[in-house]
Order: sequence, then C-alpha cells, then structure tokens
Amino acid sequence: MNDARQRKNHRLLLCLAVWGLALGPSAAAWGATITPFDAPGAGTGAQQGTIASSINDVGAITGNYADASNVNHGFLRAPDGTITTIDAPGAGTGANQGTGAGSINSAGVAAGGYIDANNVRHSFLRAADGTITTFDAPGAGTGADQGTGGGSINSVGEVTGSYIDANTVFHGYLRSPNGKFTSFDAPGAGTGINLGTFSSGINVKGAITGFYTDANFVYHGFLRAHNGKITTFDAPGAGTNSPQGTVSYSINSAGVIAGFYQDGNGVSHGLLRTP
Repeated sequence: MNDARQRKNHRLLLCLAVWGLALGPSAAAWGATITPFDAPGAGTGAQQGTIASSINDVGAITGNYADASNVNHGFLRAPDGTITTIDAPGAGTGANQGTGAGSINSAGVAAGGYIDANNVRHSFLRAADGTITTFDAPGAGTGADQGTGGGSINSVGEVTGSYIDANTVFHGYLRSPNGKFTSFDAPGAGTGINLGTFSSGINVKGAITGFYTDANFVYHGFLRAHNGKITTFDAPGAGTNSPQGTVSYSINSAGVIAGFYQDGNGVSHGLLRTP
C-alpha cells in the first residue's frame, strides 16, 4: 500500500473517532423496509448530505448533516419522522466545522462533538428537553485539531470518547453522569502525533471498547472493564503494517464487540468478538 493511501485511510479512522461516528457498508434483508431520509438543510453536493449514526430503543435517531457550505450540523430524528437540528453553542460556521451527534441513549440524551471557529474540538450532551451541556476533558489541547472528541453514551449517562492533548496524542476518557473524568491509555498505544487510544463504545455495565494505534501506526482493539482493567486483542488474519490491524467500534450489554480488521492486502473484514 502506498504512503498516500495509508495517510488517507488513517485520516478517515481519525475522523470517525473524533466525530463519534461509525460508518459501514449498506445491507438489505428479505422483507425489510428501508426508509431513506434527509435532514432539512442538508447539501446535495459531493461530501455533503445526511449521515445517521445511532438509534435508541424507541426509534430516535441521531447523526449529522453537511450543508451546502460544508458546515456540519447534528440532528435528532424522532420516531414520527420529525427532524430537529442540533448546533452546539460555540460551534464554528466555516467549512468542515460545526456539530456532529454520534450517540443517543434510551432516555433520549444525545452525545456528540463540535469544532469551533479555531478548529478546536469539544464535546456536548443534549438532554431530551433540548438543553445542551458542553464539556472538555482535562488534559485536552486547545490548539487546532486538538481538544475533546464526541462520545458514546450508555443508558445510565456515562460517556466515553477520546481527547487530543497539546502534543496531538489521543487518549480515552470516561465521563460519569456527575461530570467526573477518568483518562486512560491502552497498553502499547503510541505517543506520537495522531497516535494513541481511541474510545468508541460503552455498554450499560460501563465496559468500554475501542482501538489504539501503536508506534508503527498499526491498529489494535481493546476492551476496558468498568474496574479499569484493559485487555487488548487482534483479530486472526489482521495485517501488521500501517494502517492495517484491528478496529473495535461497538459493545452490547452482553459484552459482545463488533468492528472490523484490515488484512495484509489492505482488505477489510467484519469481526465479532464474544466475551
């Protein structure tokens, strides 16, 4: 794989981690009903439009859309189809700035991130009544492309995500419902620019999953138990060159993890990891 493609793939994974979004291939099932929708105000040009990223048990959906000026906005789609735009206070209004809502729990609380006018990243929570609370993880950098990435929220209100420090190194965080932060790093995570720990999912028991990049830009999955113990893992067949390896995105209440891995030929494959 050439250097340009490696950098492109790595930037894509970093982007998904920061916004708290997980994209994947489409699927069709026999007898299934697919309902397309677009957020009001979504642009119709290349790299614009609507991305739905999370759904809760009652059918409320969150995500983000890019408008005709390439500004990002979060949205909440109610079960009846009503779509409400979410713009976090302080979100920038320039191209590639704005708000993304990446997760919603059973209580209707949405978690996400936003990029301000100085290209610094911050996180937010949006309560079911529309109240938005912004926050930054301790240790997050304040320069461009630094700050706190959007998070995943569970049913008890715990939020996990990643923050980027002043050296542009990524670290995982856990934010409790009372606002207390715990920072963590996966064993073996690199400490260079754009390396580190990327936290992407949390279940109702507080178990967290995600991935980390080592010093050679190879990806590995991890599971962090609620007591703080971190277990790393690699899918059988995962490649060992940059930007290959194992990426873990989501964990359910039973502790089953979903993600993907890239093999030595640069081909991606889905993965399911049981407890």
